[in-house]
Amino acid sequence: MAMARVATAALMVAAAVLLGLAGGGHAQLQNGFYKGKCGANDVEAVVQGIVRARFARDAPIVAYLLRMQFHECAVNGCDGGLLIDGPGTEKTASPNLSVKGYDLIADIKAELERRCPGVVSCSDIQILATRDAVALAGGQPYAVRTGRRDRRQSRASDVVLPAPDSTAAQTVAYFGKLGLSAFDAVLLLGAHTVGATHCGAIKDSRLYRYGGRAGATDPALDPYYAFVYKTWVCPNAAASDGNVVFLDDQWSALRVDSNYYKLLQRHRGVLPCDQNLYGDGSTRWIVDLLANSDLFPSLFPQALIKLGEVNVLTGTQGEIRKVCSKFN
Repeated sequence: MAMARVATAALMVAAAVLLGLAGGGHAQLQNGFYKGKCGANDVEAVVQGIVRARFARDAPIVAYLLRMQFHECAVNGCDGGLLIDGPGTEKTASPNLSVKGYDLIADIKAELERRCPGVVSCSDIQILATRDAVALAGGQPYAVRTGRRDRRQSRASDVVLPAPDSTAAQTVAYFGKLGLSAFDAVLLLGAHTVGATHCGAIKDSRLYRYGGRAGATDPALDPYYAFVYKTWVCPNAAASDGNVVFLDDQWSALRVDSNYYKLLQRHRGVLPCDQNLYGDGSTRWIVDLLANSDLFPSLFPQALIKLGEVNVLTGTQGEIRKVCSKFN
């Protein structure tokens, strides 16, 4: 009986959260915005076909696109500003130097320009491509509203993103400024289920200089995992800085699933910002809910939809770029 009550309570919470996630958004975005605007072409099918072909030979593209969507939408909204080349643009800001996937967006844009010039925005292509990659990686398919336009502005000085060692409170506050809830924040960090980092990002903060103390290891990290990292993956030498560290178990690192949250429960989160979600009571219950249920597949897309509608341009605002990497 007790277990049944817990399960019922969890589902009620999830339903309330889902309703909150599904609401709001930008009124001028709409499902099927491009229907009939590209001749006989189905814009979303064109995007999906190109993403599918890329995923077949380069499965990590899902991680690249999820990261791109966050780095894009968190800075001045989902406006294509991250795609612009040139000195002093968002792309040149330190946190964005390792963003990948620009070539895929460019390929999709080129094909759509060939079929219907000046119709589909680069910012919509980003959102559609991410949606399709998530589904290909085992995530639940979901619909997104389109009709975004591209901003004629891109400044490196505008780029302020959460640090890898952010506390849970700092993470929640950051997402709050985007109009997103604590639940949204924990869901969106679930994108790390397909993520990876490098030893240089965790050697000081977690393995060898925790709290600024030489030789100190973060006590929140599972001792066995710490041993494995220090012995084989990230030995204390500069040569290991570029070694890849998956943010989820390697067997799950290319699948969009809830295993990431199970790792946090076992104190095996890689980045401090991940493990800190479980160290703070205000977010621990969300981690537990997502780890101990099958809710993540349906709730994660809803959080991505909300992120994808942050501060968008529509109507006659901005422009529809001819090439995503430069203004018209």
